[in-house]
Amino acid sequence: QVQLVESGGGLVQAGGSLRLSCAASGRAFSFYGMGWFRQAPGKGREFVAAITWSVGITYYADSVKGRFTISRENAKNTLYLQMNSLKPEDTAIYSCAAMRSSTLLRIWGNYDYWGQGTQVTVSS
Repeated sequence: QVQLVESGGGLVQAGGSLRLSCAASGRAFSFYGMGWFRQAPGKGREFVAAITWSVGITYYADSVKGRFTISRENAKNTLYLQMNSLKPEDTAIYSCAAMRSSTLLRIWGNYDYWGQGTQVTVSS
């Protein structure tokens, strides 16, 4: 059984930084990739960033490129999202997800496992 647990969310002023973590238990070594998605109130789920687990190829949404960095620590089965230069429009619930098979990492419906989400609030 795979479980994903996020941490690191909180309240920060615009221009500040936060680092989210996602700890995976279970067969994390079998993942093809992992990603971060977010959902703001009244909006749909939005792709933020993704990474292939073994090679470390990264993908970003245009809205976060240059500000956010996704990384993973294979030995700890942990995924990270470093968020810098945060903006009020980054306010959302951020969820990590894991994918078993090789397919499009930007599509949330392709993921097999999800965390419970962590709230990120950026004040202006």
